[in-house]
Amino acid sequence: MGYAILIVDDHVLLRKGIRSILEQSRTADLVVEAGDGFEALEAVRQRHFDLVLLDISMPNKDGLDTLKQLRYEFPRLKILMLSMYPEENYAIRALRAGAAGYLEKDCSPEQLAKAVHDVMTVGKYVSPTVVLALADAIDSTSRVSSLELLSDREIQVMRLLASASSISEIAERLNISAKTVTTYKARILEKLNLKNTAELIRYALEHKIC
Repeated sequence: MGYAILIVDDHVLLRKGIRSILEQSRTADLVVEAGDGFEALEAVRQRHFDLVLLDISMPNKDGLDTLKQLRYEFPRLKILMLSMYPEENYAIRALRAGAAGYLEKDCSPEQLAKAVHDVMTVGKYVSPTVVLALADAIDSTSRVSSLELLSDREIQVMRLLASASSISEIAERLNISAKTVTTYKARILEKLNLKNTAELIRYALEHKIC
């Protein structure tokens, strides 16, 4: 028996590809698509879904923000993050926010089917890479990753700055003031010991944040 699954991603072709995999593998009986976080919230409020496949980087409402809102309104809903960003950068952050698992977009159809199966049957999907990252995270002697020093909002701002968005564009997208964006930028530079925007962009590219 398949599941009712909501795919949330701003790339239409990717949504169609995931939908095809889920339907051909008979993993899903019903597949609904949403292009951003606001559409996802509206869809979940209108009908029941067994699982949400949620992208991290989306316009209008970021995936981590959407994850937190969904977990607040629907605490029993299972959410599997599906992202282009490496697991070591975002997986633990997503799991801490309530995700049931994290999967990179370049995974195989078999990995996607397994992740859905694991989330629906045992409640979690954790890849070997994430297991190692979790082990490091709970090891008091391990060195804290510099990215772990940043809040979710700071990560969002950093990603947008690295994608060449202006302060005003970021403010409008995140629905915050330009002054607040500037404050976040200053905090990011301080926490990562960076001198300017150029170094921030270089850091983001090297760590695959954008």
